[in-house]
Amino acid sequence: MSWLKTILAALAATLLATAAQAQPAVKEGDYVARDFRFSSGAVLRELKLHYRTLGTPKRDAKGEVTNAVLILHGTGGSGAQFLRPQFADVLFKPGGALDPAEYFIILPDGIGHGGSSKPSDGLRARFPEYDYDDMVAAQHLLLTKHLGVNRLRLLFGTSMGCMHAFVWGETYPDFARALMPMACLPTEIAGRNRLWRKMAMDAIRADPAWNGGDYTTQPLQGLRTAQSLLTLAGGAPMRMQADMPTREAADKFWEETFPRAIANLDANDLWFQINASRTYDPSKDLEKITVPVTWINSADDFINPPELGLAEQFARRLVKGRYLLIPNSREGRGHGTHTWAVFWEDELKALLARS
Repeated sequence: MSWLKTILAALAATLLATAAQAQPAVKEGDYVARDFRFSSGAVLRELKLHYRTLGTPKRDAKGEVTNAVLILHGTGGSGAQFLRPQFADVLFKPGGALDPAEYFIILPDGIGHGGSSKPSDGLRARFPEYDYDDMVAAQHLLLTKHLGVNRLRLLFGTSMGCMHAFVWGETYPDFARALMPMACLPTEIAGRNRLWRKMAMDAIRADPAWNGGDYTTQPLQGLRTAQSLLTLAGGAPMRMQADMPTREAADKFWEETFPRAIANLDANDLWFQINASRTYDPSKDLEKITVPVTWINSADDFINPPELGLAEQFARRLVKGRYLLIPNSREGRGHGTHTWAVFWEDELKALLARS
């Protein structure tokens, strides 16, 4: 029976090799920007930016990287979120739209997020109040000064990263050959979108445990309110109704979800993350964006409700823009549809083809 053992061993080796091939290697690193000046005028002696990469840079005859893809996360997230199956297993697989064998994929943690410099590192409420312009400027430094990337094949961003994509497109018009912003609007955050953010921020600082940001224990009353608002803002009504069809089911969901949701939250970090949107408003200069753009929102997005009609208004001003609205459905993910690639993978392929 030795022949059977040989065959089984060979089969096991093949399966392991296939699994390894399906899970591309992820490299992590840090870049430290010295004397980083924020738009407010504040200066941080050392600003650390954590990042992950997949794939290898390819260079042309001039030594310029030609295959770099920058993927930007949303508020409270990090580059690690794009390694989840609903995104990575669809796009990063062999032959996928963003196969690491073809592309050099860069997943940074924005200022105030993940492994990058943030208030909870020690400065707490004395950390500079960064905004989206600061975050994009830091990403630009990471690419140009550290990774040697001076042109992007694609810039893809979700939620806050979607807004960063519009800032990138106006601040560095020729840097990316194509933009794919997902789940945002290119205008000042106002109305209900600003209101829920203001409520969350005020709740954190109104908590008696806040102590000017120098709390000894997390201000849980404030975090409870903030996380409650975040849960509703990010949810999909039809899916939530299907998943929680009874009062008991809804109550059980929240009782199980809430402790996990706030387990690793820091009040200073969260306040700064939400506050970073305060100066965002690319609406005046959309005509500066002349590269191909595929911009996608979803109909069940609480944060960017389609009934406002703003997206269609702004899309007309994008020279090479294509705007799509993913219809409401029971399978929808609300605001989070942006990281479920099954909904928009074909549009990404089409954008890469036309750019």
